[in-house]
Amino acid sequence: MMALPVQSAIKVRFAELDPYGHVNHAMYFTYLEQGRAEALEAAELHLDRVAAEGFQFVVTEVEAKFLVPATAVFPIVVHTTIEDLRRVSGVWVQEITSPDGNITYLTARIRAGVTNREGRPTKPAAWIAEGLQRLVVATSEA
Repeated sequence: MMALPVQSAIKVRFAELDPYGHVNHAMYFTYLEQGRAEALEAAELHLDRVAAEGFQFVVTEVEAKFLVPATAVFPIVVHTTIEDLRRVSGVWVQEITSPDGNITYLTARIRAGVTNREGRPTKPAAWIAEGLQRLVVATSEA
């Protein structure tokens, strides 16, 4: 069993800041991408193998809530899990926080699918589906 959420520590660089000293809003999407890539690696879904076998992961929808501006004072941590996994797509849940978890800078829900090389949605190979399943966190139903 792997520990969830997968946590990715990222050092904010000066070039990623806006004129006010805050992380530029577009940079958060790069941080989220890095978090998803590291989560896939943790689940033994190495992107070079995924691509070599004719598959790719494609983001189709992003819902992000910017809560507090991050700065370069502290590193940030991206927390990544999958909330819902379907036949060819899933909903990834990510948060960007301070290292101690006391500040949440951003929350995001990302729908991503699996496609073939031509970009058509396709059912992933069994080893990909199994790897993605390792990232799923059970949600409690009320």
